[in-house]
Amino acid sequence: MNDTLNLAGFNTTPLELLSFVLSIATVVLNIRRNHWAWLFAIISSGTYAVVFFDARLYGDCALQGVFIATAAWGWTQWLRGGDGAPLVVTRLDRAGWGWSLAGWLLGFALLAWFLRNFTDTDVPHLDGFLTAGSLLGTLLTARKKVESWHTWIAVDVIYVGLYLHKDLYLTALLYGLFVVLAVLGLRAWDAAAREGAR
Repeated sequence: MNDTLNLAGFNTTPLELLSFVLSIATVVLNIRRNHWAWLFAIISSGTYAVVFFDARLYGDCALQGVFIATAAWGWTQWLRGGDGAPLVVTRLDRAGWGWSLAGWLLGFALLAWFLRNFTDTDVPHLDGFLTAGSLLGTLLTARKKVESWHTWIAVDVIYVGLYLHKDLYLTALLYGLFVVLAVLGLRAWDAAAREGAR
């Protein structure tokens, strides 16, 4: 699954291509607030873990394991997290914003330190920052918070540059598409929050 192939001018592997397709399906289902998104998230996280390990992006590789666990939790949240009923889309309050940003910064500091001191990655700070931001985005998505899409937009824009740096061109393209999808997701979830929709 890791033999290199050329697809429309991009060097990729079958495993990266499969991960690409599954990830697009995940985000499209997230935008539609369809709980099956979490199944696609679990599968795509498993395949991307292998891709990122091969690229020495250990923070991103480990993050896929966290994504799998969080996806299982998110699935239950979407189905029964609103006091036994499906969650509705809501917004963070001021305290929620503060805790979210503080958690991102703390996660960044801890992950960057760990990656710098215990792995051979050449991008410990960037990997740590994006890993912490992705974890925050996943947690906010699991709780159906509109601000999850703000987080994803910020993270995905930076990920494009990182994956270009790592010669993961198909994944860089994927994250470019994620930016567009995140903008669409923000608009859709903003409208859903105003309507009190699930």
